[in-house]
Amino acid sequence: MSVEPIATFETSLDEIGVELVRAPAAEFESALAPLLDAPAVGTPLPFAGVSLPDAVETDPTVADLEAARTGVTAAGYGIADYGSVVIQGGPAGEEPVSLYADEHVAVVAASDVLPDMDATFDRLAEDAREGTGQAVIATGPSATADMGALVKGAHGPIEVAVVLLEDR
Repeated sequence: MSVEPIATFETSLDEIGVELVRAPAAEFESALAPLLDAPAVGTPLPFAGVSLPDAVETDPTVADLEAARTGVTAAGYGIADYGSVVIQGGPAGEEPVSLYADEHVAVVAASDVLPDMDATFDRLAEDAREGTGQAVIATGPSATADMGALVKGAHGPIEVAVVLLEDR
């Protein structure tokens, strides 16, 4: 993978106020630990050799979601130009876990950082053909200014961080 999309992704995340933490899979738990505020919920991660610590509830109830400070999900891919992550929906409840908590931590493989929206639309079309058509494109913390001053956390997380798995 070219380093250019990763460098662009890092710059874009910085511009929208999203922390990027780089880690190889072997250091994932120690890289994740400072980003977790309890109680935390998450969905199982699809990366070989990477799993969430026991402190993260991976089969959350509605009450767990409502109480959660941090939600951790895999991102199917990142979009370098925008610093966006694509959260693919599925039976594990990725969308609620990414949206209900005040803080969202998205975990993305470096090999899944796409350079731009053209590449993203190609990948979304491929996903739809394979039956994984449900996805949320998230760019930074949730915010709205449609009724006056900017309000963060209006319809999603107030803070977002991305853990980039450098060896995946």
